[in-house]
Amino acid sequence: MSTTPPAQRRHRRIHPAWWVAAVAFIALLAAAGFRAAPGALMVPLHADFGWSMSSMSLAVSVNLLLYGLTAPFAAALMDRFGIRQVVAAALALVALGAGGSVLMTASWQLLIFWGVLIGLGTGSMALVFAATIADRWFVARRGLIMGILTAGSATGQLIFLPPVATIAESTGWKPASLLIGIAAMAAVPLVWFVLRDHPSDLGVLPYGVADASTESTTEPEGDTPTKAESAPTTPAERRGAGAARRAFTGLFFAARHRSFWALAIAFAICGATTNGLIGIHFIPSAHDHGMPASTAAGLLAVVGIFDIVGTVFSGWLTDKFDPRILLVAYYTFRGVGLLLLPWLLSDTVHPSMILFIVVYGLDWVATVPPTAALCREIFGDNGTIVFGWVFAAHQIGAAAAAFAAGAVRDAFGEYTYAWWGGAAMCVIAAVLSFAVRRRLIDDRRKPATAEAAA
Repeated sequence: MSTTPPAQRRHRRIHPAWWVAAVAFIALLAAAGFRAAPGALMVPLHADFGWSMSSMSLAVSVNLLLYGLTAPFAAALMDRFGIRQVVAAALALVALGAGGSVLMTASWQLLIFWGVLIGLGTGSMALVFAATIADRWFVARRGLIMGILTAGSATGQLIFLPPVATIAESTGWKPASLLIGIAAMAAVPLVWFVLRDHPSDLGVLPYGVADASTESTTEPEGDTPTKAESAPTTPAERRGAGAARRAFTGLFFAARHRSFWALAIAFAICGATTNGLIGIHFIPSAHDHGMPASTAAGLLAVVGIFDIVGTVFSGWLTDKFDPRILLVAYYTFRGVGLLLLPWLLSDTVHPSMILFIVVYGLDWVATVPPTAALCREIFGDNGTIVFGWVFAAHQIGAAAAAFAAGAVRDAFGEYTYAWWGGAAMCVIAAVLSFAVRRRLIDDRRKPATAEAAA
C-alpha cells in the first residue's frame, strides 16, 4: 500500500516547464514559416516582377543579418521585459512583414518587408529564445530540450514549405505570403497566456531539481544537479543593466577569449552552409536543372523531417559526449555533401539525391545543442547572451552566403562554385571546433580559490 500522502499524490504530474517548452516550440514553429518561404517565392517573384536573383538575395541577406544581430539584444530584452512580451511582439512583426509584402510593387520594398520587419521579428525569438527556455526552466535534460526547441524551426519548414510552394506555383505568391502571416498571429495568444519568465513565477523550481514540495517527477540517477546548479534565480538577480548594455558587456567579456572566436567563426560557416546556401538557393538551383519548384520544396521539407530527428538526437548526444567532437563530425559530413551536390542535382529525384537530403537533414542544425552547451560551459552566467552573439555570427555567415550565391548564379549561370565554396568552409569549421578550449570558467575561478585558501 502506498504511504504517499493524498495531497502529494494529487500534485501535478507534469512539470510546468514542459508546458512552457511546448508553447515555445509552437512559437518557434510559427516564426519558421517565413524561414522556409524565400526559396519557394523567389521564382514566382522573378516571374511577376523580373527582379534579379541578386536583388532578391540582398533582401534575404538583410533578413538573415538582422535575424542574427537582433538575437543577443533579444536575450537581454527577455531578461528585462519578459519572455512573453518580447516573443508576442516578435510574432506580430513577422505577421506584419509577411502580410504587408503583398502590397509590394518595387524591389526596394522587399528590403522593408522581407528584410527589416521579418528580420527583426524572427531575430527577437531566434535560437537564443530556445536557449533561454532551456537554461531557465530545466536543469536536467537541457541538451535534449535545446535539441527539441531547435527542431521547432525545422518543423516549421516541414509544415509550411510544401503548401507555400504549391500555393505560390498554382495560385500566386501573395496567398502564400498571407498564410505565413496568419500562422504567426495565431501563435500569439498561446504565448501570452502560457509562457512565463521563471519557474518561481509559478511557485516551482526548474525541472530536474529534486524537491518533494515542488516537484513530483522522479529523475533518473545521474541527472541530479549540484546545489549551485539548482539555486533558483531571485527577482533581484533578474534585474540588471539595460538590454543594450548587457548585450555589449557579454560581447566584450567573450571577445577576450579565443574560444569565442572559434565558436563564432565555425557557427558563421554553419549559417552559410544551411540558411544561406541550401535554405535559400536549393530550390532555384534545382529549378535550373529542370526540377519543378514544388518537387524541390518537397525535398527541403524532407530535410525538415530528418532535421527534427538529427537535432533531438544531437541534444541527447550533447548530454553524453564532448560537444567539440560532435561538431567536428557534423561539419565534416556537411562538407562532403556540398562537395558532391553539383553532381546530384537533376530534373528528377533519384536515390543519391535522397541520400544527400537525409544526411543533410540529420546534420542541418544538429550543431546548435553542442554549440549552446559550449557557450554555457565556457561562459557561465553570460552563456545565453554569448550564444546570442555566436548566433549573430551564424546569421552574418548566412547573409553573406545568401547574397554571394545569388551573385555567383548571376555571374556564372549556375551554383556549382557556391556549393564547392561551402564545402571548403566546412573543413575550416571542423578544425576550429576541435580547437575550442573547454573549462574556461574554472580557469577564471582558480585565482579566487587560491586567494581564499591563502
